[in-house]
Amino acid sequence: MNLLLERIQTSLLDLVDQFIQLLPGLFLGLFLVLVTGYAAKVVQKVVHKASQRLVASRSLQLLAVQVARIGTWALGLIIAAVVAFPDLRLGDIIGLLGLGSVAIGFAFQDIFKNFLAGILLLLEEPFRLGDQVIMSDYEGTVEAIKIRSTQLRTYTGELVEIPNAIVFTNPVRVLTAFRSRRTDLDIGVGYTTPLPLAQQTFLDVITTVEGVLNSPTPEVDVVSFGDSSIDFKVRYWTTPQIAEVRRIKSQVSIALKAACDNAGITIPYPIRTVHMFDQAQFDESDPRKAI
Repeated sequence: MNLLLERIQTSLLDLVDQFIQLLPGLFLGLFLVLVTGYAAKVVQKVVHKASQRLVASRSLQLLAVQVARIGTWALGLIIAAVVAFPDLRLGDIIGLLGLGSVAIGFAFQDIFKNFLAGILLLLEEPFRLGDQVIMSDYEGTVEAIKIRSTQLRTYTGELVEIPNAIVFTNPVRVLTAFRSRRTDLDIGVGYTTPLPLAQQTFLDVITTVEGVLNSPTPEVDVVSFGDSSIDFKVRYWTTPQIAEVRRIKSQVSIALKAACDNAGITIPYPIRTVHMFDQAQFDESDPRKAI
């Protein structure tokens, strides 16, 4: 019994002694982790300034900054682990990462999927920062493209984060991809209106509205004969930003209404005729009246 207690005591003393010997390395490793955090910020700023000078694309600038930050943290953590545990070699760390990669891959597959999708989005640039887009059920301005998600600021001032995997694998409508954007506006006129007169009136008005582009040229087409009106579709082009599209659409609508008033063109509204009758005269219970 005494021999067993002596062995336990000796083992505990050895463990305490080994822990004391590791304390300097552990403190130094912790210090290196703190230094790595500071170094990552410095490297991030340096790479950001350098990328602004060397690379024109803002997406590639973001990619360079994020890769530099992740690389700095990875290098710093490896150095801290080697310093904290002197017996741990670089080959052991690589082997440990290799063995744990499968388990980590299953546990964090969504994170890795978003990470790879984010890198591909930054490299391919299907859209850029500041573009107005429609992603899934959301529409707004692209605020940031991160490694994990894409940030979208809606027109109502809300911030939406969409995982990059969803953005990469689903259709994205880029509303500001080109210099101009077309707006279609419907307007109806009465059946007594001369159609050439209405068409030319609408064309003349559109070209005078500030913000409507001359190229591509505006178009006015007769599209259908409705229940109470002959329907026209007015097509014109503006700059693609949503604020301009809405502002100019309002101005075009006001100008079209004023032109119709000046030219005597009627913009009809649906009319319904209601017939009133005495229900007693249509008594279905009486076969004679039903006939």
